[in-house]
Amino acid sequence: EMVDACIALGVNIMTPHWESTFGDERVMEIENGDFKKAGIDFVAHNVVTNDFGDQVFKPYVMKDMNGVKVAIIGQAFPYTPIANPRWMVPDWSFGIRDDGMQKWVDDARANGAKVVIVLSHNGMDVDLKMAGRVTGIDAIFGGHTHDGVPQPVKIRNAKGVTLVTNAGSNGKFLGVMDFDVRGGKIQSYQYRLLPVFSNLLPADPAMDALITKVRAPYEDKLSEKLAVTDDFLYRRGNFNGTWDQLLVDALMEVKGADAAFSPGFRWGTTLLPGDAITMERLMDQTAITYPQTTLTEMTGETIKSIMEDVADNLFNTDPYYQHGGDM
Repeated sequence: EMVDACIALGVNIMTPHWESTFGDERVMEIENGDFKKAGIDFVAHNVVTNDFGDQVFKPYVMKDMNGVKVAIIGQAFPYTPIANPRWMVPDWSFGIRDDGMQKWVDDARANGAKVVIVLSHNGMDVDLKMAGRVTGIDAIFGGHTHDGVPQPVKIRNAKGVTLVTNAGSNGKFLGVMDFDVRGGKIQSYQYRLLPVFSNLLPADPAMDALITKVRAPYEDKLSEKLAVTDDFLYRRGNFNGTWDQLLVDALMEVKGADAAFSPGFRWGTTLLPGDAITMERLMDQTAITYPQTTLTEMTGETIKSIMEDVADNLFNTDPYYQHGGDM
């Protein structure tokens, strides 16, 4: 259903992160089936096979936009097998791959690209560092760290400037970049980070109908009222929010554990005090592609090393060692 919704939304080009956790076979099935039929380009230069280093996906696509050749290069989340289970993509190798990025930027330019854009799931800090190391990229449109960046950050490198942007998360913003290209060169640009006030916009009738149809068999279950919250329930920053606390408290109670850890991710609906916690709101917070919970005996030393490891992945002073996830 999410694939159908993406197609109905009108996505033209995408690069992956969590999609990989459906497993390599399902990803290829969607890419070679639904997406090919819908004309959606799935690009990721930095996903290669473990054995021979062959490209798994197209590294980039060339689009003709108002008579200008524009290359869009895909940069998949580089630490997928670290932040997510490796067994889901056993034959694929990821990574930042600056050298590969430089190769494909040069290739796109050689093939006549006047504008080169990177569609990235690196996260803002990694994008900023990459922009300083790779030449020839005009702009990076990034995701992963959910930063709403009002104006592009201009990063100088050996041969010019790269604009780096992120447009928030959860459909809260739309980033719009206009380039004025004349004489085969970008003369100027305009960028707008547009807030999407979904409650003020009329629903698209076709999409509304699709959502209603998909939800119909589950509507009763989703609307089941489990509790009323007396607290502000959120999950937003890099550290635990009140939703996380509720979940780990529940894990300890149900599993009989002394301590509980929850995977670091930041999605789901924020609830105000007095709001009903429905089954849907619970699923918002817990429905991931590997939802299993386990009870494990750990020494204090193991717990400390896990926390140190997560902290290092999050706050390493070198962005290239920030492997994603939250505390």
